[in-house]
Amino acid sequence: MAERSRWSSQSGFLLAAIGSAIGLGNIWRFSYVTYQNGGGAFLIPYFLALVTAGIPLMILEFGLGHKMLGSSVLSFRRIDRRLEWFGWWMPLLVMYGIMLYYTVVIGWCLNYTLFSLNLAWGKDPASFFLNTFLKRADSAWDLRGIVGPIFVSTCVVWLIIWSICYREVNKGIERACKVFMPALLVLTLVLVFWGCSLKGAGAGLKFYLKPDWSKLKDVSVWTSAYGQIFFTLSIGFGIMIAYASYLPKKSNLVRNAFITSVVNCLYSFIAGFAVFSVLGYLCYAKGLPADPEHFKTVVEKEATLAFVTYPQAISALPAFKRLFGVLFFLSLTIAGISSGISIVEALTCAITDKFKVSRRKVVNILCATGLLGSVVFVCHSGLIWLDIVDRFINHYGLVLAGFLECVFIGWILKARSLRKHINAVSRWKLSRVWDYLIKFVSPAILGTLYVMDVVDIIKHGYGEYPTKALILIGANWLILAFILAAVFTIYPWRRKPEQVIHRPEEDKLLV
Repeated sequence: MAERSRWSSQSGFLLAAIGSAIGLGNIWRFSYVTYQNGGGAFLIPYFLALVTAGIPLMILEFGLGHKMLGSSVLSFRRIDRRLEWFGWWMPLLVMYGIMLYYTVVIGWCLNYTLFSLNLAWGKDPASFFLNTFLKRADSAWDLRGIVGPIFVSTCVVWLIIWSICYREVNKGIERACKVFMPALLVLTLVLVFWGCSLKGAGAGLKFYLKPDWSKLKDVSVWTSAYGQIFFTLSIGFGIMIAYASYLPKKSNLVRNAFITSVVNCLYSFIAGFAVFSVLGYLCYAKGLPADPEHFKTVVEKEATLAFVTYPQAISALPAFKRLFGVLFFLSLTIAGISSGISIVEALTCAITDKFKVSRRKVVNILCATGLLGSVVFVCHSGLIWLDIVDRFINHYGLVLAGFLECVFIGWILKARSLRKHINAVSRWKLSRVWDYLIKFVSPAILGTLYVMDVVDIIKHGYGEYPTKALILIGANWLILAFILAAVFTIYPWRRKPEQVIHRPEEDKLLV
C-alpha cells in the first residue's frame, strides 16, 4: 500500500487549514456582503451560521477525511460506492468553478498592488477599473477578446500556485502557509489600526457594528450569511477532507476544527474594521454623513468595494497613500493565494487516490487546464461571467453540498459512528448534540434556505441579467460539474480503493 504524505507539525496543519479558509472572501467578499445586508445586522445570522453549520460541518469534514484516510472521493466511496460521484462533484465544482475566476481576481489584486505605487487609477477610479482596466462589455456574450494585463497577472498567479502545489504538502503548502499567514495577520492589523485612526472612521464603524433589526426579516440576509460561512470556511470544497487525511492517527480533530473556524471568522470580523473605517473616512472626505444611504454613493457592486471605493479612499488619504495601497492589495493577494493552493490540492488528492498517477503530473494538468478555463474571465465580459458564476456556486452549489454532506454522513454513515471515531482520537470530545446538529438542525436550515433562494431567483431573477444568461452560464455551470463528476466516477479505479493509502503507525499527537 502507498504511504500517504503527512503534515510535519500541528501548527503546519492548522496554518494550512486556516490559510485555506482565510482568503479574498474574508476581506473583499465579507465586507461587501456585510454592507449589502445591513451592516451589524448581518453579523447576527453570520455568527449563528458559524455555530449551527460552520463548526459542526468543519468537524464533520476533518473527521471524515481522518477516518476514511483519503480525499473526498475516496472518503465517500468508502461510505457507499454509490456516493463516489458526490466526492468528485465538490472538488470539481470548486476547481473548475470558483478557482477559475478566483485566480483572475487575485490577478486584479496583483495589478492594483503595482498601480498603488503611482496611484494609476487617477481621479476617477470607477472609470479606470471598469473601462480602462477591465474594458468591461455590457453583454455577457460580448467577449471581444482577452484583456492583456489581466491575462498576464492571472498567468503569474497560476504560476505561483503551481510552484507551491508541485511539492508534497509538508514541503509546499505547509511551508508557504507558515510564511503567508503571519505576514497576512501583520498586514491586516496595520490596516486596521491605520484605518481606525482616520477622521470619520468612527461613523463607518458605527454602521458596521450597529444592527438594523428589520433586516433579519429578509430571508436573503440569512441565505447570504450561510453562503458566506460555506465560502469562507471552504466547506463543501473537499479541501478539509483531503487535508485531514494527511494527519497522523492521534489528532485533536475537534480542537483543530474549532480553532480553524473561529480564527477564520474572527479574522473576517477584524478585517471589517479596516474596510468600514476607510468607508467612514471616504464619506467624511466627501462631506457626506456615514449612513446606509450615503454608503450607496461610494459602493455599488461587490467588485467595486475593493477596486473602486478603496482606491478612492486611498487617493483621499492625507499621507502615505501609496504605502497604504500597497499594503491593502498585497494583503488581498496573499489571502487569495493561500486559499487557491488548497483548492488545487483537494482535486489533486482525489485524482492521485483513484488514478495512481504522480502528484506532479496531476498538478501540471490541473494548473494548465485551470489557466485555460480562466480565459473567459479575462475577456471583456469577464466581470459579468464572474458575478453570475459566483452567485450560482455560492448560493446553490456550496449550500447544496453542505446539505448533502449532512444527509450522507448523518443517515448513511451515521453521525454516531463518525463521532465515536472523532472522540477516540481527539482530546476534546463531542456530545450527542453534534449528532442532532448534523442529522436535523443543519440540513433543515440549509434545505429551507436553499429552496427559498431557488424560488426567489425563479421569481425575481438576479440583478439585471437576462434569464438566458443566468441559465446558460450559472445553472449550466453546476450541471456541467455534475456531468464531469459522473465521467470521473464511471472511469474504473486503477487500484482497489481499500489499498490506496496507508497511514504510518503513529500514536503521538502532532506538536
